[in-house]
Amino acid sequence: MSFSWWFSKKIALGKNTKNNLSSIIIRVGQIAVALGLIVSLVTISTGVGARKAIKEKLADFNGHITIRNYNSNTSLNSDSLSLHQAFYPKFKSIPEIEHVQAIANKSGVIRTDENFSGVVFKGVGTDYDSVRFEKFMVKGHFPRINKDSIMDEVLLSKKIADEMKLDVDSSFVMYFIQEDTKPIYRRFTISGLFKTDIKNFDDQIMFGDIKHVQRLNRWDSNTVGGFELFVNDVENIDPVAKRVQENIPYNLYAESATASFAQINDWISIFDKNIVIILFIMLFVVVINMVMVLLILILERTHSIGILKAFGATNWRIRKLFINYALFIMLPGLIAGNAIGLGLLLIQKYFGIIKLPAENYYLSTAPVYLDFGTIVLLNAGALLVCAIVLLLPSYMISKITPAKAINFR
Repeated sequence: MSFSWWFSKKIALGKNTKNNLSSIIIRVGQIAVALGLIVSLVTISTGVGARKAIKEKLADFNGHITIRNYNSNTSLNSDSLSLHQAFYPKFKSIPEIEHVQAIANKSGVIRTDENFSGVVFKGVGTDYDSVRFEKFMVKGHFPRINKDSIMDEVLLSKKIADEMKLDVDSSFVMYFIQEDTKPIYRRFTISGLFKTDIKNFDDQIMFGDIKHVQRLNRWDSNTVGGFELFVNDVENIDPVAKRVQENIPYNLYAESATASFAQINDWISIFDKNIVIILFIMLFVVVINMVMVLLILILERTHSIGILKAFGATNWRIRKLFINYALFIMLPGLIAGNAIGLGLLLIQKYFGIIKLPAENYYLSTAPVYLDFGTIVLLNAGALLVCAIVLLLPSYMISKITPAKAINFR
């Protein structure tokens, strides 16, 4: 066993360190380490959790990647596109794509006896991944889509339903504006309600049978408005979108969810900057406290340093001893910080105690993302950085001479 390691462990855990003046400074240093780790864990877990939750919500609701006709304009209505594509129903040339589904949009107005609301009817078929949508459901069920017959069930956002005083099993009339004819109306029955906490979706989207859109637009069953693609990793959307664009006909274009909602994604990127800033501040506080602790320990142990030098210990060996000593002092702080920080995060993860204003954060509760590798790296990084930084204050040990140190009181 290394002498420096053994000796530092002995003095760090020895009884003689319990009843002296430095014990107060040591305790302050340990509290600083614990608080720094708690804040860092909470910042990383909630920051990354929020970024992933919002990004997944945007992508899962509207498709990770959408393919549309180049002729599509900025209106809410879909342009026509043939269902017969090389990438449908399976995008074989890009294995990262898990699912492809056809959709078509048509804008209209819901009208009741008391109110009206403009919405976008999003038509989906039997290929729609309703399982992925379950996280957004708050009541009822996803509309049943039949391949052979047209269904009148629709899925409405809870916000629109509340404003229109509608509920599951309620029926209403929706008017569709046609360019060359009079408005056409259809009666629908609500099969379920959804909630995403994202204003763009909750204020205007309604799901139903794609055959309604096809009939209203006078399309045949092989004509749709576009395709939604889902990849196996939401963090890998943009590079896959570029590859999709290279593998589809020239008259089509592929757009990733991050590009479709650029403003929201720019806002999400602020989380990463905040995480870096907070981690830097916390690490700076921890380092300053540990440097202070080490300097006090060196001053308090000047007499012992002189004796060690008189017995032939080198400056480097004594410096390692005190660095190890300081790191030993950090360990209780790290243990307490991990226990408290992870405990708070697990409580939030499973009970959702802390709520968020959905209109500002697109989330109703503070999300938590726990990654074992990140936690290990955070602890190891704190120890490593402190060990490197503590080399500088430990340099004053080389300035201590045995004769003066032994006589130091």
